[in-house]
Amino acid sequence: MSAPTNNESINFEELVDAHYNSLFRFAYSLSGKEADAWDLTQQTFNRWAEKGHSLRDKSKVKSWLFTTLYREFLKWSRQNRKVYSMEDLPGGAAEQHSVGSEVVNQADASALMQHLADIEETYRVPLSLFYLEDMTYKEIAEVLEIPSGTVMSRLSRGKDQLRRRLSSAHESPGEDKRPSSRNRRKQIVRRDEQR
Repeated sequence: MSAPTNNESINFEELVDAHYNSLFRFAYSLSGKEADAWDLTQQTFNRWAEKGHSLRDKSKVKSWLFTTLYREFLKWSRQNRKVYSMEDLPGGAAEQHSVGSEVVNQADASALMQHLADIEETYRVPLSLFYLEDMTYKEIAEVLEIPSGTVMSRLSRGKDQLRRRLSSAHESPGEDKRPSSRNRRKQIVRRDEQR
């Protein structure tokens, strides 16, 4: 769906067809449950049916929808006060999400989604919008109603948290935990110094 001009009306079916999948993925990355993601996505389209006509700049439809979904999630999470986990992730659902090749090379999609769910919401939301929805910094700033600089900072911190979680996950109990060659050299030097 191309961005309509200001005086062009928006066909509801076309709107749903154009944005349902990306809104659902975003809702799923927030809630961690398929049923909750469906509810949040449905609620977002209900809000559009009620209030979308008041949107002055029709080119901002996508931003309006994502902002509304995020607000619905915040309201919903305050009401439910749950801790969300990706343990109930249905097989294969995570593989539908698109992320950077660097991350995919380090972990499979379901593990990535599990680690993403463990990151603080403040950082998880911009990461989800950036990697799963391919939004720009500016678009994320509009959706979350925060400055672009804050988006960049949260993405950086979120990426750091995700990197740490992924690297610690790769150190499973059955792996060889011998020190690296550099650390072995340090241990040898220390032993020699102690003699």
